[in-house]
Amino acid sequence: MDIISTNRAFAGVQGVYKHASAVTGTDMTFSVYVPPHEPGAKLPVVWYLSGLTCTHANVTDKGEYRRLCAELGLIFVAPDTSPRGEGVPDDPDGAYDFGLGAGFYVDAKQAPFAQHYRMWSYVTQDLPALIASEFPAADMGRQSIMGHSMGGHGALTIGLTLPDRYKAVSAFAPIVAPSQVPWGHKALGGYLGDDRAAWRKHDAVALIEDGARVADLLVDQGDADNFLAEQLKPHLLEQACTAAGIPLTLRMQPGYDHSYYCISTFMADHLRWHAERLTKDS
Repeated sequence: MDIISTNRAFAGVQGVYKHASAVTGTDMTFSVYVPPHEPGAKLPVVWYLSGLTCTHANVTDKGEYRRLCAELGLIFVAPDTSPRGEGVPDDPDGAYDFGLGAGFYVDAKQAPFAQHYRMWSYVTQDLPALIASEFPAADMGRQSIMGHSMGGHGALTIGLTLPDRYKAVSAFAPIVAPSQVPWGHKALGGYLGDDRAAWRKHDAVALIEDGARVADLLVDQGDADNFLAEQLKPHLLEQACTAAGIPLTLRMQPGYDHSYYCISTFMADHLRWHAERLTKDS
């Protein structure tokens, strides 16, 4: 692991790091905030998955999470959204919603993406192993996950698939049913192929319909989000959770859009939600 930068913030350390990933076959960059703590202390880990076009830097620069992470004693990890580098294929038309910056947190099966686009395994296996080995304060027995938009999709699907690992799951403006919206049709079809049965493992609404369960969910969605009607459709998640008996707190926030102005406004609420569940049994 190479250190790109470290900065003191709220008495903790905000770092940006790079490592060679065996899973993606590329160098991957990520950020970690470690709050102030006593020597030998073990702290819970919150994963944040970013959205389309983003890198680790968007939430690191704009998320406004450090003050509360320092107060609550939370390690905050922000991976990149796709593999990058020489030889990594991009969208053939250069569109923003597929390829670089748009890995959709799946392990691609289709050429030419299958070699490098393995973001599911990267986020759930490769990077957690590195965090466990390189950050001694990280308590990998207490993890939670959140995300925004495409990253909200990733957080929901990963959390629903691995409920014993992640003690809390939340999202900002998530793509809740990618099988039913244009972003998802393009990404799941391009990475996984035309078999829609294979898509269901990467669709939060479908996972819930197929029996996946978590204790509860928190979702914040701006009602002025220009992607709300066509791409996000939070009512589908609400319907699925109601049918499955999953307590969902869906907060439609008046006047808020899809940007980090919305995320930063409600970040503290999400971190408190996670901290309450991460410390419940400690």
